[in-house]
Amino acid sequence: MKVFLDTAELTEIERAAEAGLIDGITTNPSLMASAAGEGSPVEHFARICQLVDGPISAEVVATDAEGMVEEGTRLAGLHDNIVVKVPLTEDGLRACRRLSGNGIPVNVTLCFSANQAMLAAKAGATYISPFVGRLDDVGQNGMEVVAQIREIYDEYGVETQILAASLRHPRHVLQAMLIGADCATLPPKVLYQLLKHPLTDQGLERFLADWKTLGQEL
Repeated sequence: MKVFLDTAELTEIERAAEAGLIDGITTNPSLMASAAGEGSPVEHFARICQLVDGPISAEVVATDAEGMVEEGTRLAGLHDNIVVKVPLTEDGLRACRRLSGNGIPVNVTLCFSANQAMLAAKAGATYISPFVGRLDDVGQNGMEVVAQIREIYDEYGVETQILAASLRHPRHVLQAMLIGADCATLPPKVLYQLLKHPLTDQGLERFLADWKTLGQEL
């Protein structure tokens, strides 16, 4: 499963990329507004593309199909790795059809049902982003939706990749892997939680304590 980092913070992106922990980046207007501040969003996307050699999801802010296509085309022109992100609305799917028809990869976001995911695939989506945590927040089972999408896509030979989003903790990530999601996007906090285990820390402490008894340099 591919791991994407869900952030626009350059220091976080550089840290994860240098460690080889991620395959790409996802952003949204909220993350960009926080990270770019008063700077140019376009320049900020360009900096992200310099740090990560992988898909970089850049979301449009227009709400009509024509505006989404215009913004998406400009974003795609920034770098070959840009994936244009559009919302799962009728206008978003219209834009997805046109952008994908022009060879531009599209991530359809804010997906909350398997029915929506099938329509996004028919519109030519490269990625579909079901929001697991937000479904859990309203009393639904977010991972069940991911599993339904996986089953439907496999049944009909759909090539759209499932990008599990709104993952809140390592258990979500494990469930996404077991279900067979193609990708998962994680905030930095969750990414580094995957690394941590108390037995790893205890084991390292024990090894180092034993080594000190030798009184030797390696």
